[in-house]
Amino acid sequence: MADFSFFDSISYELDLVENGLTKHINSNVGVINDAAAHLIKAGGKRMRPAFVLLAAKYFKEDIIDAIPMAEALELIHVATLVHDDLIDNSDLRRGKATVRSRWGNRTSIYTGNYIFAHALTLLEKYDRLDIIDILADTSMKICDGEINQMLSCYNTSLGLKSYLRRIERKTALLISVSCQLGAMISDAKEEQIKALQEYGYYLGMAFQITDDILDLVADEKTLGKPTGSDIRQGVITLPAIYALNHDPRREELKGLLGSPELCIDEMERIIEIIIDSDGIDYASYAANHFADLALRRVALLPPSPLHKTFIDIAEFLSVREY
Repeated sequence: MADFSFFDSISYELDLVENGLTKHINSNVGVINDAAAHLIKAGGKRMRPAFVLLAAKYFKEDIIDAIPMAEALELIHVATLVHDDLIDNSDLRRGKATVRSRWGNRTSIYTGNYIFAHALTLLEKYDRLDIIDILADTSMKICDGEINQMLSCYNTSLGLKSYLRRIERKTALLISVSCQLGAMISDAKEEQIKALQEYGYYLGMAFQITDDILDLVADEKTLGKPTGSDIRQGVITLPAIYALNHDPRREELKGLLGSPELCIDEMERIIEIIIDSDGIDYASYAANHFADLALRRVALLPPSPLHKTFIDIAEFLSVREY
């Protein structure tokens, strides 16, 4: 993600973040260093640190003091990925072996915990309880969302409201907080912080819905993980919810999605029904709706050289193919 032109204005700072991520992993336990470095070096979109930096730069030119915040948000995100892969029993992440598959479950747990704890140490320099409160609240909600996703696996009665709440906590909240905190440490006005916070929230919702679409239609090389991973794990996403409510074969689909065995053995049939049902088009409409809401928040911000950048990102995320 950091390779796209709309991050050119923060490319120097993003490079500092990238270099800092591995340098900060300095446990006395070698296997934790190895496991953490393995995941970080696998790369990623680096969306969270990018939004911290962009939000900060919207209001001031020198944003070096935002680097620790950007690093902390990415480390928190990385920690959640380690635990996600453990819960989902995933072998691949970004086309690379997961920590779980390479080092085992116990090392995954401790590595995720270590990375998360280290992220908190990076926030000490700001000496602001409001920042800690926001991140603590967000972290609890992320955990709540992950638990709800785990408990709702293979639940074909899952409704739209439950799905939106789940992706809010899985993805949107951390992107929202990245925008919010970047603005906060740049002394933006309260209404400007709120506009960026909401921008990040709606952008995160659009991003996750698009991610759920790509899980069904993109190839494994593009995704960096097997197509249909959500189906294999029993995760009911928006395209499937639409098909379960509107396709003539919804009873067949309900039986397939409700069975852990059939979700693996009949995955291609499940994807076929979902695509034929117009579930992909429905989910795309929803993603565009949230992207439009994000664009409306940009209109509330003061003039800035970065104004068009925030517009371009919102327009890109809802139509991305990777």
